Amino acid sequence: MAVIVRRRTDDDLDACEALARTTHLVDGYPAYVRDDDFRHFVARPGALAAWVAEIEGTLVGHVALHSQTTEPAMQLARSHLDVSLEQLGVIARLLVAPDARRLGVGSALLRTATAEARARDLEPMLDVVTRHSAAMALYENAGWLRVGTVTLVLPDGSSLDEHVYRAP
Repeated sequence: MAVIVRRRTDDDLDACEALARTTHLVDGYPAYVRDDDFRHFVARPGALAAWVAEIEGTLVGHVALHSQTTEPAMQLARSHLDVSLEQLGVIARLLVAPDARRLGVGSALLRTATAEARARDLEPMLDVVTRHSAAMALYENAGWLRVGTVTLVLPDGSSLDEHVYRAP
């Protein structure tokens, strides 16, 4: 089964929204979705680019490249990489269908988004909630380096700890 990664189109949004809802139920990712709006979570306005992964014509993954993420994560990455905020490319919204895991989907999406960030002369970085160990294993197996941990206070007053990574 070959993994095909291609640019996301508007026709993919229903499947991407369903994928985000599934990963939320199975893994608790995303950890927080404002107003239960999973479509907005996946297709955030201002994304630099987004891709989907397919296996045999079925959408099984998603990733996006953003210009920003949480302020604490951005500041930590900026200081660690010694670049301006505008020079960061944030790998975000990496989702893989539970039944398509361990097939190379996450790795293929991560490579694609990282390559696009570099092609745009951006320093690739990402942040991940500390309890998402499978995601952290994917990043670390791909050579990503953890640069620190930040705490994010959510609009509802709760907080999340996030590890911040830089690309190899």
